[in-house]
Amino acid sequence: MSSLDPKQWTLAIEGMTCASCVGRVERALLKLPGVEAASINLATETATVQAQADVALPQLLAAVSKAGYQARLDEDSVVRKQDWQASGWPVLIAALLSAPLVLPMLGMLAGVHWMIDGWWQLALATPVQFWLGARFYKAGWSALRAGSGNMDLLVALGTSAAFGLSLYLLLGGEHHSLYFESAAVVITLVLLGKWLEARAKRQTTEAIRALKSLRPETARVLRDGQEQTLPISKLRLGDEVLVRPGERIPVDGLVLEGDSQVDESLITGESLPVAKHAQSRVVGGAINGEGQLLLRTTALGAESTLSRIVRLVESAQAAKAPIQRLVDRVSAIFVPVVIALALLALVGWGLATGDWQQALLNAVAVLVIACPCALGLATPTAIMAGTGVAARHGILIKDAEALELAAHLDTVAFDKTGTLTVGHPALLALEPVAGEDREQLLRWAAALQAGSEHPLARAVLDAAQGQALPATRNLRAVPGRGVAADLPEQDLTLHLGSARYMAELGLTLDAAPADGATHSWLATTSPQARLLARLAFADTLKPGAAAALAHLKSQGVHTVMLSGDNQAAAEAVAAQLGLQEVRAEVLPEDKARIVAELKAGGSRRVAMVGDGINDAPALAAADVGMAMATGTDVAMQVAGITLMRGDPALVPQAIALSRATVRKIHQNLFWAFAYNVVGIPLAAFGLLNPVIAGGAMALSSVCVVSNALLLKRWKPA
Repeated sequence: MSSLDPKQWTLAIEGMTCASCVGRVERALLKLPGVEAASINLATETATVQAQADVALPQLLAAVSKAGYQARLDEDSVVRKQDWQASGWPVLIAALLSAPLVLPMLGMLAGVHWMIDGWWQLALATPVQFWLGARFYKAGWSALRAGSGNMDLLVALGTSAAFGLSLYLLLGGEHHSLYFESAAVVITLVLLGKWLEARAKRQTTEAIRALKSLRPETARVLRDGQEQTLPISKLRLGDEVLVRPGERIPVDGLVLEGDSQVDESLITGESLPVAKHAQSRVVGGAINGEGQLLLRTTALGAESTLSRIVRLVESAQAAKAPIQRLVDRVSAIFVPVVIALALLALVGWGLATGDWQQALLNAVAVLVIACPCALGLATPTAIMAGTGVAARHGILIKDAEALELAAHLDTVAFDKTGTLTVGHPALLALEPVAGEDREQLLRWAAALQAGSEHPLARAVLDAAQGQALPATRNLRAVPGRGVAADLPEQDLTLHLGSARYMAELGLTLDAAPADGATHSWLATTSPQARLLARLAFADTLKPGAAAALAHLKSQGVHTVMLSGDNQAAAEAVAAQLGLQEVRAEVLPEDKARIVAELKAGGSRRVAMVGDGINDAPALAAADVGMAMATGTDVAMQVAGITLMRGDPALVPQAIALSRATVRKIHQNLFWAFAYNVVGIPLAAFGLLNPVIAGGAMALSSVCVVSNALLLKRWKPA
């Protein structure tokens, strides 16, 4: 590997608490020579780093450490070890110590006047402030050393000011009008908020954990005629694996023997069991039904379907949506601005009223109500919840940008074969011209198609199955038009292909019937050019295709079909499906150009749905490429969204879920901004008690994460 080859690292970051932390870690990593990109996800507490191969892991870890955080190579970005601080014990202890400080305030509301002695207040508040609240000092000091600020710094400054003022008054002989409860309760509420937030964030990763839990640890393998139970890590490609009824299939494989129904719902989102028999492909993680299956292993480890799904979902959840850039710009200046506003409130109130105690309390309220956490969590939690739900329904979203763009789609272009149709056309008719022998023409056509994997070629070969085919010479493909070859025994040069190909050969055709079928022609140019036969093919429409297109229309999406068929045949299919626009006689190389035309200079948001290698350029050219997982790997690698079932109904579902996710992002950002825009001025004008401000700050992050979790209730229409 050369020094210019890119490499991707995933790091677990410890100590991040808000959007300001995210920005600081990103800047620290991007300063390293050779680091090309860095994306930090506050919700998963991970950093995804793209760097040149000569950048070593210790350099990345050192850069994060210098910024005031701890990093390690992330072996599992979902399941993390919980430390003592992440548990509920600090919250419980803080609440028990703070409760006696709050009870006199509640008693006063009930008309009962009693106070705890000041020294007892100090004794109760000190462990909350400096033991349970030590995390805020540590993280705040790290931020200061790095020349920045974060939520922890705001909490540490605010509670320290309230604690320090109380201690000053206590040493001066005042035992009652103290503010120890403000400092202790703010820390308790913030700890409670972080604990609830951590629990809620963990729920956003349930989809990944559910997928990973599908991996069986062992498999029954037949070796040397003996059945052995081996760990999955010991299996080899080509191993024969036995799966009994009711067991989870351990590997991707090809069925050698047996018939059964397989539940693939957690992988493809298909609610009904799928019939499997000899030569069927099965996916590791699916549940076998009533029959016993013998499989040949076709993929293991990182190359298995389940591993690839997990990587795609993790990648999408770690990525940033374009809308997050606004949050990053705000968070970069958020903490310095809040500190400046708190100082302004302190000086302004002190000079205006002469009551410096109240002025300090107002400044404390400003510091503790400001919450960059809600801003930092607004986007990633919604993306994690949305992509997790999508994965459960058989929709794999490659990155956050594809998710956001899919929400704004107004045009969807479909490749016809294999996308709207089952992709297995049959030869409906072969009509000879001028009394030629039909069986002989069928054998000649099949000889031209021998060895081809094109769907129309397979249809001809299936129709001629069992017949002896003549030998050919100089077999050659004419891209986008057809095939040609010489038949030495008959001294003929045969051509089989489209109307365009026939026209290029100088042959005149009668108009093909407008029957919705695809038509090809068999002709010869040696010894003279003449037509021999017309072949008609038809492909079966997928059962849910018409309903899916109707659903897209109800979403306000314009639908287009790209087809290599003649205009009449394409329009007949479009009429059956209710398509709004048809582009017929499209060559594979023209698909990307047509997608560019549909985008109309950026005025339309266009998705391309396809499944073949020849769809890859169009998938890449579209704003969002959607590939059927029943198609080729190339198409899936290029596409931004992979549909795990070959069902067009997943297209409107993907758009609907993307729109729902983006709505949640907008809602979260609105409330996060509105909370700070309203709360900070109220605190600055003395209208909020520090305790209430601290509670509101803790609640804001919990509300943002909880709102994102509502996406888990999404169901397809």
